[in-house]
Formats: sequence, C-alpha cells, structure tokens
Amino acid sequence: MPSEGRVDPIRVSSGGFTIPAEELAWQFARSGGPGGQHVNRTSSKATLRFDVIGSRSLPDEVRGRLLAQCGGRLTRSGELVISSQRHRDQPRNVTDCVEKFTELLERAAARPKRRRKTRVPRAAVARRREEKKRLSSKKESRRGTAE
Repeated sequence: MPSEGRVDPIRVSSGGFTIPAEELAWQFARSGGPGGQHVNRTSSKATLRFDVIGSRSLPDEVRGRLLAQCGGRLTRSGELVISSQRHRDQPRNVTDCVEKFTELLERAAARPKRRRKTRVPRAAVARRREEKKRLSSKKESRRGTAE
C-alpha cells in the first residue's frame, strides 16, 4: 500500500466508496519489543488517525455502524485510532494499520441481515412440556406423606 512514504486511497469494495489519503493522519513513535540497540533510534510504531464524524467521504449509514463497532478505539472527538508495532520497520506497520482500517470499514459497510421471526416448532414445545412433567413427577415422588 505505502509507496515512497505515502498511502494510496482506501477503496471499500462492499460499500462502493473511497477514503482519500488526505483524510488519514499518521503519527510515528518509538516501538517496544525486539530490535536491539536500533529500536532506540527509529520510530517504527505507526498510528493511524481518522476523523469518523468529520469525514466527507464516509456514507452516513456506514458512519453510524462504524461508530457503534469501534467504541473503544474512538476518542471523545470522534477520531478512530489504529496503531501497529508488530513489525520492526515503519512501512510494514503502516501497511498493517491500513489493513486493519480497511477490515473495519468493510465490516461497517456490510448491511446487517434483518432477523425474520420464526415460530417455535411443535416438537420443541412438546419436548419442553414432557421434560416439565418428568421433573414434576420426580419432585412429587420425593414428597413425604402429610399425616
């Protein structure tokens, strides 16, 4: 995805919309984990910030579902924050962030299926009633005579 320090626009196929690269804000920081002495000198951790509420390229219905799905990743101002420090080099972490973001957008773009009401099958009702009768008779047999 990233080519020479920039990221291509993100196309969401299931929703039919594109997020331009200008709407993505990047921050880089020093990453924890392996890397030896080099880890103290390079900023390989990538953090992607996307303004969900202020985005003009995001359809309203997708925006609502994205806000509902990403509660823990949102700031108070409605900014989505995705970070990656899985890899030792910055471009691979940028690609990882873009993949995570694309996956979230694809999930939010998919319309949820409407639930159809179904009747409880007659056999299930009969099984439940038989079980109730069986338990009732078991408990009744435990009762002593009241003399």
